[in-house]
Amino acid sequence: MATTRTQVGIIGGGPAGLMLSHLLHLQGIDSVVLESRTRVEVEGTIRAGVLEQNTVDLMVDTGLGDRLKREGLEHHGIELRFGGRGHRIAFDELTDGRAVTVYPQHEVLKDLIERRLADGGDIRFGVSEARVHGHESDTPSITFVDSDGNEQKLDCALVAGCDGSRTETRKLIPESTVRTDHFRQYPFAWFGILAEAPPSSDELIYANHERGFALISTRTPDVQRHYLQVDPNDSVDNWSDDRIWDELHQRVDGEGAEIKDGKIFQKSILQFRSFVCEPMQHGNLFLAGDAAHTVPPTGAKGMNLAIADVFVLSKAMDHFFVNSDRKLLEAYTATVLPRIWRTQHFSWWMSSMLHRLPDESGFGHRRQLAELDMVTRSVAGRTLIAENYVGTPLIF
Repeated sequence: MATTRTQVGIIGGGPAGLMLSHLLHLQGIDSVVLESRTRVEVEGTIRAGVLEQNTVDLMVDTGLGDRLKREGLEHHGIELRFGGRGHRIAFDELTDGRAVTVYPQHEVLKDLIERRLADGGDIRFGVSEARVHGHESDTPSITFVDSDGNEQKLDCALVAGCDGSRTETRKLIPESTVRTDHFRQYPFAWFGILAEAPPSSDELIYANHERGFALISTRTPDVQRHYLQVDPNDSVDNWSDDRIWDELHQRVDGEGAEIKDGKIFQKSILQFRSFVCEPMQHGNLFLAGDAAHTVPPTGAKGMNLAIADVFVLSKAMDHFFVNSDRKLLEAYTATVLPRIWRTQHFSWWMSSMLHRLPDESGFGHRRQLAELDMVTRSVAGRTLIAENYVGTPLIF
C-alpha cells in the first residue's frame, strides 16, 4: 500500500472540499482532496447556483472570479408575488449596494478544479472505499482505493469531512454519546425543470398561489430553471410539458409577469429537508457543508453556507499549523453554528410563508397572504429579507 503524507486530508470534492483546499493553499498549507466521482461527473452535474455577496467577494479576492464576473448574472432584487401582483425586494437599496449573482454550482466547481490543478493541487478523482482511521489521535490517516484500483494510504494531521449529505465521515462522530442530529422533513417538494427559453423575468420570482408555490429562475440567457410545488410522492412521469407550462402560467402570470415557454430538457423532483449535526467535529475530524447540515432551497443557501464553513475552518487550521494552538479548531463548531441556525430559520421562514401546506384551511392561506403583505409593506420587513438573502458578512 503506497503512502502519501499531507497536512489536511479532505474527503469530498464538492464546493466545501475544493474551496477549503484552495484557501489552505493560499495560506501555505498542503492538502489532498479525495473525490469518488470522476472529474467529468463533478463538472457535468448541473446544480443551481445563487451566490451571496460574501461568496462572490471571496472568489474574487482569492483569484477565482474572472469567469464569474464575466458570465455571472448579478441580481439586485427578487420579486415576491401574491394576489396576482409582484412586490420587489430591492437588495441594493436595502443592503447598501449588496447583491447576489446567478452562477451555477457546477461552474464554481470548474473554476475551483482548474485553479487547484494550475496551482499544483492534489485532487484524486474516482476513488472508492475511503475510510478515516485514528481521527481521535494525533496521527489520523485515510485509506482508499484510487481510480486505477490500487490501495492507498494518506497520513495527515487533520481530516475534513466534506462528502455531502450522504456522508460517511459524519458517522465517525458517535451518535449516542457525542452527536445530536436535528432533522425536519417538509410536506412538499419541488418539481424542477430546465428549459431552452428566454428569461421570463430580469430577477427571480417567488410566487405564492392558492394552487401552490412557484419559482421563476434563470441559468443563462438561453436556459431557464423553474420550479413548482408538488406532493413529495409525485413523479416526473405525471407531468407532461403542456401540464408544466399550464401550471406555471396559472401560478405566476398576472400583473407585470408572464411566463415564456420553451423546450424542456430536464425534469426532476427535489425533496425538502432541514438537517443540522451538532457538534461538527470530533478529535481531528471536522465536518463542513452538506456533511454537517442541509437547508431547503427556498433561500438559496446550501452552497453559500458550505463556503462560510470552510472560510472559518481554513482560518482555524492555519492558526493551528502556524501556532501549534488548537484554540480556534476547538471553537469551530461554536463559531459556525450561529450562522447555520440563522440560515435554517431564514430558509424555513421563506418556505413556510410561500408554500401551501397540505392540511391547511383557507385560514392558513389568508394568514400567509397577510404575512407577505405585512413584510412587503414594511421597510423593516423588506430589509430583513434582503439582508438574509444577500448574506451577512463573513466574520472570523
